[in-house]
Amino acid sequence: MKIIAVGRNYAAHARELNNPVPGQPVIFLKPDTAALKDNRPFYLPDFSADIHYELEVVLKISREGKHIAEKFAHNYYEELGLGVDFTARDIQAKHKEQGLPWELAKAFDNSAAISPFLPKSGIPDIYGIHFDLQINGETRQQGNTANLLFSFEHIISFVSRYITLKKGDLIFTGTPEGVGRVQQGDHLEASLNGTQLLSFDIK
Repeated sequence: MKIIAVGRNYAAHARELNNPVPGQPVIFLKPDTAALKDNRPFYLPDFSADIHYELEVVLKISREGKHIAEKFAHNYYEELGLGVDFTARDIQAKHKEQGLPWELAKAFDNSAAISPFLPKSGIPDIYGIHFDLQINGETRQQGNTANLLFSFEHIISFVSRYITLKKGDLIFTGTPEGVGRVQQGDHLEASLNGTQLLSFDIK
């Protein structure tokens, strides 16, 4: 299982970090050791003083595919969930300044909190999904898939040109605006269309 993530897929988030709105998907990878499941707590690492949360809709790939045409890409995922892409923002900023890759800021152990998944068939409108993140009872992020720059199908097609997708792979599809720092003692809760899928602590 590999984790593929899309950066800057909501225009407002790109602008809040002073990044240009991309003309094609910005892709990075996380290893399987990044996965944090079953609402286990996230432990702040000792190598960063500025860990940020980024709530995202996550697709679970249901069949192997390579060079997938966009018009057929909807056949390659059957379930969706939520994920939190934890980012060492201080490390990322230093690497961006030097033109270096983001992996140390994005791919560290347990940096991808992953919820249970819901069947796509039970979601009336894939491009009308509302999702939100609360920290200590306060809403910090709200997003809607209507505002994606690149659709799920476009992402799947684009990635599959370069990387073979396999059953069980996960795609983090981008975060809306409102990202920020987590601190020890925070409690995170995330919902998709009003259904809570994540509830875990920062330690």
